[in-house]
Amino acid sequence: MEFALTPEQKLIQQTAREFADEKLAPLAAEYDRSEEFTAPQAKMLAEMGFLGMMVPEAYGGSGLDTISYVLAMEEVSRACAATSVTMTVQNSLVCWPLEHYGSEEQKRQFLVPLAKGEILGCYGLSEPSAGSDPASMATTAVEDGDSYVLNGSKIFISNGGVSEVALIWAQTDRDLKHKGITAFILERGTTGFQVGAEEKKLGIRGSNTTELLFEDCRVPKANMLGALGEGFKIAMQTLDGGRIGIASQALGIGQACIDAAVKYAHERQVFGKPLSDIQNIQFKIADMAMEVQASRLLTLYAAWMKDQGVRFSKEAAMAKLHASEAANFAADMAVQIHGGYGYLRDFPVERLYRDARITEIYEGTSEIQRLVIGSAALR
Repeated sequence: MEFALTPEQKLIQQTAREFADEKLAPLAAEYDRSEEFTAPQAKMLAEMGFLGMMVPEAYGGSGLDTISYVLAMEEVSRACAATSVTMTVQNSLVCWPLEHYGSEEQKRQFLVPLAKGEILGCYGLSEPSAGSDPASMATTAVEDGDSYVLNGSKIFISNGGVSEVALIWAQTDRDLKHKGITAFILERGTTGFQVGAEEKKLGIRGSNTTELLFEDCRVPKANMLGALGEGFKIAMQTLDGGRIGIASQALGIGQACIDAAVKYAHERQVFGKPLSDIQNIQFKIADMAMEVQASRLLTLYAAWMKDQGVRFSKEAAMAKLHASEAANFAADMAVQIHGGYGYLRDFPVERLYRDARITEIYEGTSEIQRLVIGSAALR
């Protein structure tokens, strides 16, 4: 669908590409080495208007479509996947549910500063015993006067330690299972709300990932997101859009692998000629290019479906599944083309290989995507 992009979308793509190449790419290896989230990452994204891309201008956002978001996400991810984590969480997992399910007061209080990038947010659904099966969550919210009291914990929370706002899902009626789940907006500093230790990760090390802990944490009823018992629906609809974001991230990683492999193949001399002259290497790069381009078209189509306002769960799952597996394939081939050098941190493909792996896991594993696709196809 690149051939069908509007002039505005192409401009956003080019702007994001220049920003990524000039500001992010030179710092990506350092972010990975230090394993620390740095405030300038978020500040740069905010200055570009990339933290509230699809939020209407009336609420502090850029008022753009999902296709524009995909294009910008791919470019940012190509340069630094760790930075793109903040971008996808803010846009897909935090701003979207607040825009679509928040009250007017909640939008003014939380969505506006989030969309402007003045503060960061996070999405708390996964638990130690409830990852792919959120209906099994143990975190509870018990009504008490004009508040709900939360007890429990969330794990693997991207931006968990650097966010001022957290969207948290809890059981308000365990007997109703998934229909008894409700979403809440928690503010940093709320009594009983603590951030756990930061996780040490295989990849995307320059992003922040923590546990969130709730012990008799009192949340005003005014901070309930959506209606009582509507949380599971909100979470699943949010993840549909989130999967488009992760597909875009995987696209960027996959394209970076192709770029690195092509560059190395032209520079490396073997048997008296460039590595790029060897047919077997050409075949590897051809397969990488084909898989990534197929993923790009699937992702743009899912984004287009979302922009049309029609159901896109299957399309988002297809995009996320194909793009994440293509990214891992491209990373594997890129390391292989580099040979022993691909195993060294001196070359970017070592980092890309590690960064790619998570895309098949978070916001729904590849197994969950196949369940979603298969269920839709069998209807």
